[in-house]
Amino acid sequence: MRPSMAGMKSTQAPRAARLAPAARRAQILSAAADLALADGLERVTLRAVADRLEVRHGLITHYFNAAEDLVVEAFIAAASADREVMFPAEGTPLERIAHLARVNDSIEAGPLARLWLNARHLSRFSAPLAAALAEQDAKDHARLREVIDDGVRSGDFVVPDAASAAVRILLAVDGVCAYANDPEAYATATAARFVAETAEHVLGLERGALRRTP
Repeated sequence: MRPSMAGMKSTQAPRAARLAPAARRAQILSAAADLALADGLERVTLRAVADRLEVRHGLITHYFNAAEDLVVEAFIAAASADREVMFPAEGTPLERIAHLARVNDSIEAGPLARLWLNARHLSRFSAPLAAALAEQDAKDHARLREVIDDGVRSGDFVVPDAASAAVRILLAVDGVCAYANDPEAYATATAARFVAETAEHVLGLERGALRRTP
């Protein structure tokens, strides 16, 4: 005897609460960015995000036609949030560089470091992701150059070329990121301050100056 419909449990995803389009899109991107940070960009699929939000798959496809579009937007969202953490608006130039170094030299930087490493690898196979990566790199460089320019004007930094100095510091950040999947490889006193010591050298600061800066 077939069970009655009343006795069967629905396997469909619950109907999502109604949100304005902009709010819904932001919610989807936030979930996708969280998924990328936790499990990697490869895990960001339309189905996975729908499951994470407990909504119907069709709701995600209404805003993103293809998984690649969602992956790119998720990376942009995560990288943009990362930028605001790395480059606070307040503080002296020296304090802002010290903050940048502490963030990137800390173990807490692991998830974001893995995300950038992940994106650089996948960008070989995705032109849209490669374009997004280049754009986010450029924005980080511009933000760091602004801090360095401010430090030169205030007399905190001695730098002949702020643009080149920014590149060298960001290369140090990426160097640490390269070992994000093997944190024990650089868990030494020297490697743990690699970004800070590179920044001190590039900006004409005394060794240990950033460590002493609150």
